[in-house]
Amino acid sequence: MGTVVDDAASLEFHAFFERHYAELSRLAHLLTGESDAADDLAADALLALWHRWDRVRAADHPAAYARGVVANLARTRIRSAVRERRRIALFWSQREEKVENPDVAGVVDVQEALRRLPFRKRACVVLRHAFDLSEKDTALALGVSVGTVKSQTSKGMAELQRLLGPQNAPLKVHAAMARTGDAGGRDR
Repeated sequence: MGTVVDDAASLEFHAFFERHYAELSRLAHLLTGESDAADDLAADALLALWHRWDRVRAADHPAAYARGVVANLARTRIRSAVRERRRIALFWSQREEKVENPDVAGVVDVQEALRRLPFRKRACVVLRHAFDLSEKDTALALGVSVGTVKSQTSKGMAELQRLLGPQNAPLKVHAAMARTGDAGGRDR
């Protein structure tokens, strides 16, 4: 059961939401250029405002405060998109040329074995062996620590060795992915 103050704050926030949601969504759309993301950004901003509603409602200009929150969320989204594009460009720029007469059976075996790995292990193995990224670059690309990359790559390669057979599993993985220029198939 809420108090009178809680009920009053809730009603006040609801009225603020009704008055400003469309405006905040439009602002997000204009800042990001993404109509699909605009509603999400406006909703995220309003959720953040609700968590700090006691401070927001006491502000001189709560709508201006809300627009600032939307602008910050949009900036974060844009920066994330730019980082993601850079990562993709980095991966594509490091692809090796296709090799004539690849060992198709070996490639299929490696791709099937990769699909059986959990995503993080697969990602570490592919980035380290197919794209020849350093542990640091792999950690940066996946948003994990270097230690996580080391352990997941080691565990992933051990599992691939079990699946592919003990003879030169790392060489098979690296060669198969380099031959096709494919990083583990479409199942990512």
